[in-house]
Amino acid sequence: MRLMGEGERRPSSGRWKVYVRSAAAVTVAAAGGSWAVAPDTRWYRSLSKPSWQPPAWAFGAVWTPLYASIAWAGGRALLAARAEDRRALAVSLGVNLTLNTTWAVLFFRLRSTKAGLVGTALLDVSNAELIARTARADRAAGLALIPYAAWCGFATCLNASLTRRNGR
Repeated sequence: MRLMGEGERRPSSGRWKVYVRSAAAVTVAAAGGSWAVAPDTRWYRSLSKPSWQPPAWAFGAVWTPLYASIAWAGGRALLAARAEDRRALAVSLGVNLTLNTTWAVLFFRLRSTKAGLVGTALLDVSNAELIARTARADRAAGLALIPYAAWCGFATCLNASLTRRNGR
């Protein structure tokens, strides 16, 4: 297998494959998170929630474009990354998507606001690392991840409030 040199462009078909793989990874993470999220359970409905929690419909409305931006940014950055940085960037994206899905499992499936808070804090750290690594490869791709990190930061605040209010 020949690695591309700096300044070389991937053939058009190779470019699409990178975007398809990025989108597939994001889709798997989204599906896993969707499977784990269970807002209609008695446990979740019984939690004391802050007045500033968005309505349930808002989560799907926000996550759909965020996942699309993650897939686009991941593909774009992987294409732009130097050959020696590409694998680390792919691993960073994979770890981030795994943490993204893991939060839903910790919070909803384990029914633990505390475990969820740890998971979302780790996701926030991963977001910062992913943005920095992505921006080094492609500034526009790094900037495209900022709304994702902001929403996750908001989710961390919400999770912390739920933990504080419910002690679970």
